Order: sequence, then C-alpha cells, then structure tokens
Amino acid sequence: MIQPRPPAIAIGIDVGTSGARAAALSETGEVVAFAAAPFEGADETRTPAAWWRRVSECLRALGEQVSLATVEGLAVDGTSGTVLSIDAAGQPLGVMMYNEPCSDRSIVERIAAMAPADSPARGANSGLARALHLLSRTPDACVVHQADWIALQLGMTDPVTDENNALKTGYDLTDERWPAWIADAGLSPDRLPTVVRAGTPVGRLGDTGRIFGLSPYCRIHAGTTDGCASFLATGASRIGDGVTALGSTLVLKLASAHPVSASKIGIYAHRVLDFWLVGGASNTGGAVIGALVGDDKLEELTARLDPDTPTGLDYYPLLKPGERFPVNDPDYPPRLAPRPSDEAVFFQGLLEGMTAIEKRGYDLLEELGSGKLRSVRTVGGGARNAVWTGMRQKALGVDFLPARSVEAAVGTASLVLARRSI
Repeated sequence: MIQPRPPAIAIGIDVGTSGARAAALSETGEVVAFAAAPFEGADETRTPAAWWRRVSECLRALGEQVSLATVEGLAVDGTSGTVLSIDAAGQPLGVMMYNEPCSDRSIVERIAAMAPADSPARGANSGLARALHLLSRTPDACVVHQADWIALQLGMTDPVTDENNALKTGYDLTDERWPAWIADAGLSPDRLPTVVRAGTPVGRLGDTGRIFGLSPYCRIHAGTTDGCASFLATGASRIGDGVTALGSTLVLKLASAHPVSASKIGIYAHRVLDFWLVGGASNTGGAVIGALVGDDKLEELTARLDPDTPTGLDYYPLLKPGERFPVNDPDYPPRLAPRPSDEAVFFQGLLEGMTAIEKRGYDLLEELGSGKLRSVRTVGGGARNAVWTGMRQKALGVDFLPARSVEAAVGTASLVLARRSI
C-alpha cells in the first residue's frame, strides 16, 4: 500500500543562475515536492519579471504535486551580490548581477576610503559598489537584493533583507546595523532595506498566497544567499561540519563557532542559524582536470589509479597563474611538472594536488580560528569518484557523510523549518 505524502510545511525558493527552483518540505525535513523552471536564454537571467515568472511557475507546479494549504512559511534565496534599484512602488529601475563588476573606479575608491579593511563591501564586485553605481543613474531610488525583490512580489509591503545578502552591501554583523561609513561612501541607509537574521519571519503572503493555493496566513521568512542555502541543503548544521564542492572550482565551507575574517584571502563569515559559515574558493578543480586530462578519459584512468602508492609529484593544479585560496596571489604559478608518460599517474598526481589544497584550506580555516573540521559532505561532479573520495578521506582524517540534497531550495526551506517556532 502506497503511503500518502506527509503535509508540506515549508517552502524554499531558489533564484539561481539557470532558473528558479522550489522545494516543499514536511515537518521532518522530507522533500515532498520539487519543481524547476529554467530561464529561456541569457536575458532572463538578469530580468526581474522573468525571475518572478519562473518562481510563479515553480509554485504552481508544487501545488500540482501536493496541497500547499498546510504550508506555514516560505523563504527565498538569491545570488549573492545581485542588487536592484527600485522606485517607490517597488518597480525595478536597474539591475546589476552578482558577476557584473562596478565599472566606476571612483565608486570603488570611495568605498575603499571609508570601509574597514576587512569589509566584504570593498572592491568592484561588492554589492555596495553595484548599489552605488545603480543609484548614480537613479538617485531617488531604493536598493534591494534579488531575494528581497521576490519577497516583495510574494506580499511584503516594505523591503526587508537578511544578514547574508546584506553582508556584501556593507552590513555590520557585530553591531547588527547599517554602519555610518556607508552614508559617508554615498549611500544613505534609508535607501536600503531593513535587515534581520536569516530565517526570521517578516510578513505574511496575504492575497498573493491564494493564487498558488497557499494560505494568506502563510508567513514570509527572511531568506539567504544561494551559497548559504546550498550548505544547509546538504544537511550540514553542526559546528565542525564541512562541505566541499568539487565542481569546476574547489570550494570549501565550514560551520564554525566563531566568525573568521581574512579579506586578503577571500574569507569572511556569514551568520547562519546558530553558527558562522566560513570558507574559501580555489581556482583548482574540475575545469583543470577536464582541460588537462579530458572528461572522456576519467572512468578509464580512475580504474588504473593506485592511491596506496603516492606519485610524489607535488602538483599545484591550475590552468593559468593566479590563486585565491588557500593562497591569494594573482601571479601564483601552476605546478604541473614533470609530466609522466603514463596518463593514469599524471591524473593521480592532479588528484593528490587537489586533495592537498583541500586539506590546506581546512587547516588554514582552523588556524584562523574556525575550530576543527569534524565531518565532510561532498557535492559536485568530483563527488562521484569513489577512489578520489578515499584519497581525500584519508588525507582529512574525518567522517565523510552523504549530502542530503544539492538543491539550494531545500536548504532555504530547512531554514524556514528551523525558525518555525519564532
């Protein structure tokens, strides 16, 4: 006999680079419905109306799979650093995406003169630089983040954001306010949204909920960034839990009892639930393997690996000079010689080098005050290589745990569940 699905209690909405996704979770965190609505072309990626259209499609699709009448709360995550300027009615006037640097050097220099040395708001790729650039075109506008704007479409009457999205716009996590130096840099705090901790209930859907079969009393919770949501999606939530993303690059994230800030190597801390999320991203990763070995050879070469016999090659696998973490040096050279004639030995040398970078990254976070790594969950294409997983587990010396999910929407929904009783 087929057991009925448990009721949907929380919904997470992810607005990413390829489209929108939504997940409905039960009270115990089980995914009871999931939907995806990809963007149709690159233009939609940066078009707010398209974001809302795809989110609406996802919510309708969830409603076709399970009743949404029992949903108590929902939240939205968006790409970190994507900002919009909006008018008094909430209509978008301009958008700058997470990967679009501010081209006005005077703005970047003004922020550098005012911001603390370790502020994530420094640099052309900060949310603050993008916000000031947008306001230079429409001075009377207000600024919100991508997730905030979707929340406005869902029923919020005033802009509210979360600490994670606000961090790169200059928010002070210690004092929990927009600092005075932001105004000195040219952006009055009254042009910015109110900030609360991620997951905090901030409003209700109202009549908007009826369109999707949601109760008008369903609460809107402050969301988070896609990166923080992806961490939560894996099931990592305790101090010492690490998540390694083995995609085109190598990204490490660790739940820490203490904030860690080292802007010179790209490390800053997000406050998530009851821990601080710290980490960094290396330029090594799957893109290096694909270019130097070829994705079509990986299965055959993996079968020939001999991890019990180290190659001793001491590689630092990069495609070109330049590294971010655990070394921050724009001229840091690749180390890929000597290259043995046996491709399997060369491949093993690359994996050994990447494993050493991963270990050095987690060791560095501990040296900076994060505390010890206690477990690792792995996401990304490299997670499928069992031999490499064994090499990494031996090097790191901690438990390797399965990732619950790789969908950021699941992480955002779990944030709602965690803050359900507030």
